[in-house]
Amino acid sequence: MSQENKQAVPQLVRGLKLRDLVLMNLVAVLGLRHLGTSGAAGPATLLLWVLAALFFFVPQGLAVIELSSRFPSSGGVYDWTKRALGEGHGFMCGWCYWINNVLYYPNLLISAAVIATYMFGAGDSGLKDNLMYVTVTTLVCLWIAVVLNIVGVGTGKWLQNAGGIGTYIPGVLIIVGGLYAWFTRPAANSISLSDLLPKSTDYDSLNLWVSIAFAYAGLELSATMGDEVENPRRNLPLSIFISAPLIGLMYVLGTSSVLWLIPRGDINVVSGFLQAIEVGMKQISPSLVWVAPLCAALYTVGNIGGVGAWLTGPARVAFAIGLDNYFPPAFGRVHPRWRTPYVAILVEAMLATILLLVFVQGKGTKVGQVYLILLSAQVLIYFIPYIYLFIVFIIHRRREGVKEGVTAAPGGMLAVWFYGLSGLAVTLFAMSLTMVPPGGVAWWDFSGKALMGVVGLLLFGGILYWRAKRKLSKHR
Repeated sequence: MSQENKQAVPQLVRGLKLRDLVLMNLVAVLGLRHLGTSGAAGPATLLLWVLAALFFFVPQGLAVIELSSRFPSSGGVYDWTKRALGEGHGFMCGWCYWINNVLYYPNLLISAAVIATYMFGAGDSGLKDNLMYVTVTTLVCLWIAVVLNIVGVGTGKWLQNAGGIGTYIPGVLIIVGGLYAWFTRPAANSISLSDLLPKSTDYDSLNLWVSIAFAYAGLELSATMGDEVENPRRNLPLSIFISAPLIGLMYVLGTSSVLWLIPRGDINVVSGFLQAIEVGMKQISPSLVWVAPLCAALYTVGNIGGVGAWLTGPARVAFAIGLDNYFPPAFGRVHPRWRTPYVAILVEAMLATILLLVFVQGKGTKVGQVYLILLSAQVLIYFIPYIYLFIVFIIHRRREGVKEGVTAAPGGMLAVWFYGLSGLAVTLFAMSLTMVPPGGVAWWDFSGKALMGVVGLLLFGGILYWRAKRKLSKHR
């Protein structure tokens, strides 16, 4: 946002410390549900996790570290893009980032509602298919996150903190169970060198790149709240240095543990991580049967914390766009008492509520099918800001070099080109694979409609920008 706009609004509260940022990164990026998917796909996913870390996750982290220390203010990737490529590209990047997350909440919350049934031993009871249960649980979780994040960053951060802890503890227990099994019993699956190599003709292995790249995405989220971070030039980069290795190790070691504990054909793609915890703890001691339900509860808290993180971060992007007058001015308001961008948060929550109701009430109907296509489109929309991220990372380094206070990516300009182009190539590859329909499904019935959804949302965002630009030009 411009200096003029910064002076026109009350200052946000700098309530986020290093600990809060580390936990926010964990809850924003780490998804234990991916362990079930990767485990069911087989040992070849271990190599994919490592390759995606080297060529996407590390470049992503280095880009965010440098850019967040160069421009430690609200807006994150929206602000970085606007500075490098102008207001039009900045708006489109921010629009995609914001609208994507409105589409993301229903998926995350419904996952929380399903896993929550395992807290009470009701995972196989059919409760997760009960529309009333799913509707009430998801809406309650969403609006708890809304209220806590409107009341203030000092209050809302505790939801994200609890979510980070609730996400990581079950992951640690999966690894503990896997290590115990490694010393005491043979692996449940063959994990040889040949098993680790993906087969070029195996569509499922290739398509797993999409979910793995998606699983590694999210380090940029905390940077959207730069104006609410204590000592942002230091703490934003440091939080990534701490959290990124924890996330990468969890995905690799967690998948290894799932594969060691459970035969591949028995792994449930939704609750596979809970299966691994249950098997691993029972092998350590039959008296530890209570650990799996406890982890289901922790995972549910983790998902609610994830919604809180993905609610408050993109709201700061909408807040910054509102201050620049490309969203209605109300988006740029902060609450007079709690100093949070409450209008941006409420609009996100209301749109997400509508989508939730459409999804659960339309399950099994044409409405539900349309929503699932839009959910696929969400992945494409989310990766558009990553295209901008890697491009503007290179542009800012070329234009401005390394200034005092900037935590620069190592290796000089040649290395920066490698990091940026590597991350960009993986992003584009994942997006192209998203457009390949599952076997037996016509391209138009799946990918074509998803692409139309993306184009429609981009056009709608373009119309909003054009109207705002036209209105601003008349007042100048």
